[in-house]
Amino acid sequence: MTTSRRGRLWRIAAVVLGAAVSVAAIAFLARGPLMDDGAESPPPVDASLSPGLPSPEPSVVGAGTVVDPSVTAQGWVPEPVTDDPELYARAALAAAGSVDTTRSERADWVAWLRSWFAPSPLYNNEQDALDQMGAYQAELDQAVLFDQEYWDELASEDGRVSATVPGELTYLESADTVEHNVYTASADVVMTYTRAAEDGEVSFDETVRISVQIVCGGESVPTAGTAQRPGDCKVIRFFPEPVG
Repeated sequence: MTTSRRGRLWRIAAVVLGAAVSVAAIAFLARGPLMDDGAESPPPVDASLSPGLPSPEPSVVGAGTVVDPSVTAQGWVPEPVTDDPELYARAALAAAGSVDTTRSERADWVAWLRSWFAPSPLYNNEQDALDQMGAYQAELDQAVLFDQEYWDELASEDGRVSATVPGELTYLESADTVEHNVYTASADVVMTYTRAAEDGEVSFDETVRISVQIVCGGESVPTAGTAQRPGDCKVIRFFPEPVG
């Protein structure tokens, strides 16, 4: 695969080590952002990378509060209820790479991840913001997550993946985005794959750098019917390639 081809953030190239043991190598393939015709573009970003982040006073609704704790039974990472960008960004990055094909279907996983999204406050026009949110949700399905073909391959071997973010986050800082409590976070994510093998199971780790944009503060829109409140963090976009 080359970066000139379009592909998926979690694209896997299977290789064989020793006695028919499958492992995976993740490759990023460049893909441009999905923009609806006629939609107002967000303001340009004059950005620089920094490990720092403007830190609002975090207010988590109860220790360990999440939108739906039951999703762990499906092998997913729950969405936190918090306005702490660091906590939320780590959970979002892990959620986009954690699946268990023995306990869920891909369509359900994608639909659940779409519920993490909210309109971007970087758009002045409400309809433009809603249209762009739909485009970013479609991008998640079409260009970021495991596609159905690879999901089926994993499922044929009772595959599951657990993603963690052990290191620091870096943030793309911009006066335009910080003004709206929007943060673009990048991190090295460790993906632990477990698949069935002739003698039981085989596990292996791969590390991939990924990015997510979130909104935390007064302009975020909570998911209806949940413990989230206005100002709690929500996803704006998962990027199909790392930012910075």
